[in-house]
Amino acid sequence: MTAKQTFPSSPRRDDDVDLRALLGTLLDHKWLIAGVTAAFCVLSVLYAVLATPIYEASATVQVEQKVPSLPGLDDLTQTLGASTSQATTEIALLTSRTVIGQAVTNLKLDIDVEPKRFPLIGDFIARRYAPDKPGDVAPPLGGMNSYDWGGAELNIFQLDVPSGLLDQPLHIVAGEQGAYTLMDDDDNVLLWGRVGESATAHGITIQVQSLRANPGTRFDVARYSHLATITALQQGILAVEQGKDSGIIEMTYRNPDPVLATQLLDQVSSLYVRQNVERNSAEAANSLKFVKEQLPKVKMDLEQASRALNAFQTRARSVDISLQTKGLLDQVVALDTNIAQLGLQMADVEHRFTRNHPNYQALAQQIGGLQGKKAALERQVGQLPNTQQELLRLTRDVQVSNQTYTSLLNQAQQLDIARAGTVGNVRVVDRAATNTAKPVWPRRILVVLGGTVLGGLLALAFIFVRQMLKRGVEDLAAIEHVGLPVYACVPLSAAEREIAVRAKGRRHGSAHAQHLLAQSEPEDLAVEALRSLRTSLHFARLEAKNNLLMIASPGPAAGKTFVGANLAAVIAQAGQRVLLLDADMRKGALHTLVGGRPEDGLSELIAGQITLAQAIRPVEGAENLYFIARGKVPPNPSELLMHAHFTALLDKLKPRFDLIIIDTPPVLAVTDAAVIGHHAGTSLMVVRFGLNQTREIALAKQRLEQNGVALKGAIFNAVEKRSAGYYAYAYYEYATTKA
Repeated sequence: MTAKQTFPSSPRRDDDVDLRALLGTLLDHKWLIAGVTAAFCVLSVLYAVLATPIYEASATVQVEQKVPSLPGLDDLTQTLGASTSQATTEIALLTSRTVIGQAVTNLKLDIDVEPKRFPLIGDFIARRYAPDKPGDVAPPLGGMNSYDWGGAELNIFQLDVPSGLLDQPLHIVAGEQGAYTLMDDDDNVLLWGRVGESATAHGITIQVQSLRANPGTRFDVARYSHLATITALQQGILAVEQGKDSGIIEMTYRNPDPVLATQLLDQVSSLYVRQNVERNSAEAANSLKFVKEQLPKVKMDLEQASRALNAFQTRARSVDISLQTKGLLDQVVALDTNIAQLGLQMADVEHRFTRNHPNYQALAQQIGGLQGKKAALERQVGQLPNTQQELLRLTRDVQVSNQTYTSLLNQAQQLDIARAGTVGNVRVVDRAATNTAKPVWPRRILVVLGGTVLGGLLALAFIFVRQMLKRGVEDLAAIEHVGLPVYACVPLSAAEREIAVRAKGRRHGSAHAQHLLAQSEPEDLAVEALRSLRTSLHFARLEAKNNLLMIASPGPAAGKTFVGANLAAVIAQAGQRVLLLDADMRKGALHTLVGGRPEDGLSELIAGQITLAQAIRPVEGAENLYFIARGKVPPNPSELLMHAHFTALLDKLKPRFDLIIIDTPPVLAVTDAAVIGHHAGTSLMVVRFGLNQTREIALAKQRLEQNGVALKGAIFNAVEKRSAGYYAYAYYEYATTKA
């Protein structure tokens, strides 16, 4: 066998993705992934079953593309400047504070009442309670009458509280025969009351309409501010136009109570339609008011024109109008009538809009055109005799005033009818309805699948993040990359953990029994690896200056004491005299493996307090194996190791044993290993799988080399089998079959 074990490894760039290692990591943690995924699956199923269902109510309204024209007025004045679709404006009106606020008032939504249910499962049990007859209440389970187990109901007709108690939780406790107690969140009694009666105390006025519950059942009650309730509902009600410029608006609202969701949308849609009707009716009323204001003025103009015509005819002795004059009169009257009508429309538009409105500008342009035609006719009239001109003018005034007055009377009657019978430009297409057989949430299949997938993803994320943060060496090629040849890979031993647990249970005081793995489980894979290390060391020590072997480690918990003690036992089993020397005088634990107490050891031996014969102890059950414990913890371990007495001690021990294995403190923790390394002919470093990082190993090696200590190689300890690692166990159990 060669002096070291080598394993081929292909060069790989740092930015390469090792799919084989990635898959191996997943396989190595398959039970963790399966466990977390299964746990999330179970939690998802529980949530899907126990979660309170959410129902969705929906309603549809239609908005006409154009406001209906008011009778008697030109359509030009009725368009209101609307675009092809008014849905955007109407949606804002639909969810306005005016509409929502009235719905809140009608349904008393600013008063919140919830029966107290047992955590997690209370809602589930209450939902599945089936009363034998209407009005029954489920009996309390296990005597817990403060919870509602199904059927409890509390309706509050009035709840007025001071401003300091707005949005604050209150509690009502049901009593006997319709009595109840109102308390604050600290269970201070605020008032007592009875169903159907108004009660007042501490600035609170409450009237309970109905109460159905077991005595002692608690209800959580709160009176919210009106504006806060409206704002919450505005955010909860979703209004969307179905298709571009369709004028069809669909409203949806979600709530655990399907009845409440339906009632709310019914209220909103009906209030919205009523508001729209009232808005259009008010427009007709405004036009009617304007027409009625003009009627007296036009009537007065008509009367004055009639008197002037009669007076002229009397003076002129009944002058008749010629055919030519009559033709001009008809044309002038028609123009004046149109101008008068347009003037009334312009006045109506100016009453509702500004003069910059397009409708006003269009009317002004039409009037300007008619006045141009009228001016041309007036030039023809100027060529008539004076008598005919005067007669034409007076007759024109009478006819124009008469037609205008008659038209206004007709418009007044029509607008009055329109005001009383306006239906608006919106209507409810579908009244609010809720599908109670199919709640919108939770969607059980989606929840279970989503929760299961989420659990798997979280498990994968946890594994990969932990893998990234915990960059302990898991590949011996990383150790060799530092410059340390790996002499052995010691597999993680489950038997060693069991032995350590049993030994810990047998300890009494500070005494320890021997529990070396090489003695109790000689066929364990870890022991086989140490036997291979024994062979490798035989050749590695051929050029060593002495028989001292130092076992070090970068940091604590690497397992150097386990490796050193069991390696000594394996070498002793081969017939060599081996001495285990615990040179970790701070926290040495060699005595816990080989048995005995830590006192009367190295520290006392260097200090000259005991003799060499007193310090060297045989290991029970292990022939040719001896050890020296650490001794009492001295105040200056490093100074003791640097003392000449320690050098002299080693010189005395060398000829008495074939091999002396020295267990040292961690290299990066203290300088003891560097001091001892000067005396040792061979030095090995124990690296623990998944614990020691590459940077840590390199730093420990550098520190020893800076102090003149050359490391011979490394021992890869507690190696775990990986599905896609570069190292799979090289040691296979080959044991004798027991009969």
